[in-house]
Amino acid sequence: MMAIAAIGIVVLLIVIYLISTYNGFVRLRNKCEEAFSAMDVSLKKRYDLIPNLVETVKGYAKHESETLQAVIAARNKAAGASTAEARIEGDAALTGTLRHLFAVAESYPELKANENFTRLQDQLSRIEEEIAGSRRYYNGVVNKYNTKTEMFPSSLIAGMFGFARKPLYEVNSDAERENVTVSF
Repeated sequence: MMAIAAIGIVVLLIVIYLISTYNGFVRLRNKCEEAFSAMDVSLKKRYDLIPNLVETVKGYAKHESETLQAVIAARNKAAGASTAEARIEGDAALTGTLRHLFAVAESYPELKANENFTRLQDQLSRIEEEIAGSRRYYNGVVNKYNTKTEMFPSSLIAGMFGFARKPLYEVNSDAERENVTVSF
């Protein structure tokens, strides 16, 4: 009788652990999705601002059409990405083309003095700060999720129920790691 009760208690504890761990994964997965969604909102603001910025630059830097086309192409690729990995990759490419755009704009003093360009640049700076904060939050939540999926014994439950690692939002290239000095 005591052995049956002991076995019952052990089984109950295992079931409670399984349920608790599974629910923990669901909670963290949902936080990851919420964090990515918050970052996506900031990225959408950036995507919406870029055509206005390009049009303003276009008026002053007519012979820089290749740079402007690269910015628009990178924006469209990033905005059209359907997976988190593709969005991260597209955003990295867009960041690089925006840096190049501002480096080009540095060559046009009348553009730097343009009130519309200055306002758009200020808006972009605020949006970039939002994106940076969203990336930090996303990476923090994903780090907790990924740690839980890899640590024993929760890794067993992760494997059983298909909880897989999520990508961190990282700087992907040496070009992005370089400091770009642009003063307006």
